[in-house]
Amino acid sequence: MKNRPLFVFEMANNHQGSVEHGKRIIREIAAVTKDFPEFDFGFKFQYRDLDTFIHPAYKDRDDIKNIKRFKGTRLSQEEFAELYKEVRDNDFKAICTPFDEISVDRIAEQGYDYIKIASCSFTDWPLLEKIAEKNMPVIASGAGSDLEDVRMVVGFFLNRNIKISLMHCVAEYPTPNEHLELNQIDFYKQLFPEIRIGFSTHEAPDNTLPIKLAVSKGAEIFEKHVGVPTDTIELNGYSANPEQVRDWLEAARLAFATCGTEGERYHSTKKEQDDLAALRRGVFAKEGLPKGKVIGPNDYYLAFPCVPGQLVAKDLSKYNIIRTLGEISDADAPIMRTDVEVKDVKQEIPELLRDVIGLLTDSNVVVPIGSTCEISHHYGIDKFKEIGVTIIECINREYCKKILVVLPGQDHPVHYHVKKEETFVVLHGTLEITLNGETKTLKKGDLMTVERNVKHSFTSKDGCVFEEISSTHYLNDSFYDDTKNFIRPRKTKVHLTEDILQTINGK
Repeated sequence: MKNRPLFVFEMANNHQGSVEHGKRIIREIAAVTKDFPEFDFGFKFQYRDLDTFIHPAYKDRDDIKNIKRFKGTRLSQEEFAELYKEVRDNDFKAICTPFDEISVDRIAEQGYDYIKIASCSFTDWPLLEKIAEKNMPVIASGAGSDLEDVRMVVGFFLNRNIKISLMHCVAEYPTPNEHLELNQIDFYKQLFPEIRIGFSTHEAPDNTLPIKLAVSKGAEIFEKHVGVPTDTIELNGYSANPEQVRDWLEAARLAFATCGTEGERYHSTKKEQDDLAALRRGVFAKEGLPKGKVIGPNDYYLAFPCVPGQLVAKDLSKYNIIRTLGEISDADAPIMRTDVEVKDVKQEIPELLRDVIGLLTDSNVVVPIGSTCEISHHYGIDKFKEIGVTIIECINREYCKKILVVLPGQDHPVHYHVKKEETFVVLHGTLEITLNGETKTLKKGDLMTVERNVKHSFTSKDGCVFEEISSTHYLNDSFYDDTKNFIRPRKTKVHLTEDILQTINGK
């Protein structure tokens, strides 16, 4: 089952060192998320053990912006525990970013759902080793890291059987549209198809275009900084207030609805099918048709408009055998679905091919790489084992070489050629060939030339593989005695994959 989209709200230091304000942020965001039951939501904190995180010589340096901010918004573990409880009470998943090893221990002890690795810590290997010890699910942002680092970090966790999700992120605060690099989502999905890919955003909070694009590119996890402004608290240029969060989620909802079905073909609506049906050509009888007639190209024509329930051009696949269930008495009458039985024989092709491959394999005949293959089924695929042949064309220039496979009990009907002369060489099995009414049996190593305008047919009781060497093969140079009941098109091309050829050639 596909994972539900996960939206992560990053509080960072927007609690401003106040537990009550932090709770307010959680509650006001929760009031928004209740209107989006199709999504999963998480709240994220940041842990720094400031007593060890900041160098002793710098602890009193308020001239360094981030040191001043970290100290001014400091919360105790007891205060974080209150915020954690608020997160759980409002049904959010609990997520936390550690910036040091002591914080990793605290996250694991307190029962968070995910450990988040910040972009600045993406290649902090001592920290990653500590995180890996906890065997917790990881969400990692890799802003600014080169590809080799990304590969190494993802592999580091996968090799330890630790679940990791990778976030595309650009660490500009805020990020202008022209620097968002959203194609990296596609790149990550192609590079790491086994993991979830997400988007950690830092664009302006009223900009909803990036979330729509990220959804359309297949991102599954989305992270945004959030806060609540007050008379004394002003949000930074990349943190969203609750109403901006609502707009962001609405944009995501619209994008998911617009993108629709993922990973499988969508289910067409009745209206779509009705609209298409009104534009299709219908199948009409050229003249009256008897009961039990297999309908071929000479029996019908196509015209617009069709009527509800009528056969249409789509039904005339070469794989469909269409037989009348009763008499169709009128010329120009629409041929209705209720008038016929439609049998799809497409699923029979692989079985037929298995028989052909088996006979070729037994014969030890080498099929050259690049050969093309056709199954010739004069009276339909369902009658191929009775009447037909498999033709593998190896080369066709001024001279032509083909390998023909006749299955046991298979006949090839009477025909002749006007332009080409051909010579048969039996490579495996026996071939009964009839020339101008006279039948001869050829065995392995025997050779026979069929001159122009000589009627011939062939069959094999036990199966045969033979080589046809001829002058250039021309289209429409085969003339059959009986074409009245041919099912056209009477040939199906089969792609000889590398695996098939290796099987045939014993590699």
